[in-house]
Amino acid sequence: MGAWTQVSIDFETSHLYFPTLIGALLVVLGLAILLRDRARIAGAGRYWRDVFAAMDKLRFFGTIVLTVLYFILMVPIGRIWPNTGMGFLLCSGPYVLLTGLLFMHERPWRQVAALTAIAIAGPAFVWWLFTGPFFLTLP
Repeated sequence: MGAWTQVSIDFETSHLYFPTLIGALLVVLGLAILLRDRARIAGAGRYWRDVFAAMDKLRFFGTIVLTVLYFILMVPIGRIWPNTGMGFLLCSGPYVLLTGLLFMHERPWRQVAALTAIAIAGPAFVWWLFTGPFFLTLP
């Protein structure tokens, strides 16, 4: 009966159970959708060609490039000042500014000034909130 009252947790791998379970569940559900809708999925080539032809490629691919660069640069910059969140702070401002400029159709100086203020104040507030009151470390 002693084994029933003792709990042992392997902290090296215990955090991986739920993500693995959720990932496996998503794969099973994705396969079920593929099996159920295989005819519609196979015939969707023309639809996606039309969507790709009509899309704003500069904004779409620009956003992907900026987001990938944001995540790639955050950790190396954060390692310069470890456990301070400076990687988040120094990467988030330019990311918000460049993404905002990318999505602006016109760029009058007042809108650019407002966007610049948001790009500075927004990440600074989030950085302060997480590091100060919440005591959480950002990358």
